Amino acid sequence: MMTALKWATAGMALAVAGPAFAQDAWYVQGDFAPAARIEIVIANDLAEDRKDAPIVIRRDQLPMLADIQELTVTLVDPSGETRPEPSAALLSRQGPHERRGEQNGRSLDYQFDDLDRDGIWDELFFVADLKAGEKKRFYLYRGFQQRGWNPHRTHAAIGSYMRHTVPFWESEHVGWKLWFPTDIDIYGKRKAMLMSNRLYMGNLDGYGVAAENPDYGADIQSVDDSFGGGGIGVFEGDRLNRPRFTPTADLEHRFNAGQQTDTRYSFETLVNGPLRSMVRIRTMNWNTGQGRYEVQQTYTAYAGQNYTTAEVKFTRWEPGAEGADFAVGVRKRPGQNFERHGDNWVVTTAPEALRNPDDVEGLQQQEPILYAGTALIVPADDAPDYRFVEARGENHVFRVPARADHTYRYMLAAGWSEGEVLKTPEAFADYVAASARSYASPPRLDEVREETKP
Repeated sequence: MMTALKWATAGMALAVAGPAFAQDAWYVQGDFAPAARIEIVIANDLAEDRKDAPIVIRRDQLPMLADIQELTVTLVDPSGETRPEPSAALLSRQGPHERRGEQNGRSLDYQFDDLDRDGIWDELFFVADLKAGEKKRFYLYRGFQQRGWNPHRTHAAIGSYMRHTVPFWESEHVGWKLWFPTDIDIYGKRKAMLMSNRLYMGNLDGYGVAAENPDYGADIQSVDDSFGGGGIGVFEGDRLNRPRFTPTADLEHRFNAGQQTDTRYSFETLVNGPLRSMVRIRTMNWNTGQGRYEVQQTYTAYAGQNYTTAEVKFTRWEPGAEGADFAVGVRKRPGQNFERHGDNWVVTTAPEALRNPDDVEGLQQQEPILYAGTALIVPADDAPDYRFVEARGENHVFRVPARADHTYRYMLAAGWSEGEVLKTPEAFADYVAASARSYASPPRLDEVREETKP
């Protein structure tokens, strides 16, 4: 099964059942005083702190929770700040599902995500702050309880947006959408918030959305016929081919032709918050003139992060005589005045006057900003080879050698000077470099142990 991101790794200690041992006092919330818990230890192998680090634990790593109902688990950080007893006013507003006063730790939001749609959870997901080199304990307490409202920090949905179907996924700081089916638009927020529901439900223009609420921000990526904020293709020999530019495509309008005679797409919301959200895109009937392909992409947004990740799997791989390799790229920012490279990542930023490229009549006022930036990271283990592709809008592209399982993955990031974080190109580039290191060395599950009260 392909997962959205391989953040948790193997190599943990085997789970063992046994009596309680005196490490942390047992968690209590109101009248909830559980008598069984599972200790999990998450290791940060990097010599640097991580904030809102995504943590994934697979179901096969927690066999004692293979058959659960979600409300029978409470995730607790024993070192976290306990919540006080809520006020009468808060209880009156939030009702009986509001968390009550805590002792011996702080309960955390989490997700049990069913990625293969069989009704059984596949991954436990949460986020946590980890110190450099830390091995941090958390507890999964057993026992049914219904308290714990969990406000969403990410969102994903499929909307009918300007008369065609568009996937949206976002974190508090950045949102992504596929106006074009395989090349990403980006929108930045001035305040940390979720707002894509306003974009697609109100069908608001991404460049003019600030008229409703300035905190919503604006679109910060011009795509046209480029890779935009991130897109895929294949190299066949030295020729770069992309799904929406085929021998039968409507090249003037940068879209494919008919759904039966040209490339077609389908979209699915796979997970919708609160801490990560995913969309899945299927690209079918792609004929480059040399080869035929079908491909599935899963994009994920993460709470607290300015990046999204993509897992790509070709379900049909029939290259022509020259063979084929994978391709992924981002557009070189028009007017680029700052660029930074690693062996497997690239950052491009530029000052911009935010303007709808379709606004040929000049109906919308241009809004100057100091910088907008985009970045692409490909795992070094995949041996990516950097190329600058001048055609179709100028693009930073990595050629990735094809693998036998026809899969690859990548990370995209975005920032701008109007946001609450990463307000300079230098700060954005530093964040991208740190994200590349985290991508290569995800937090890992180091130990699991079951405990019961004496």
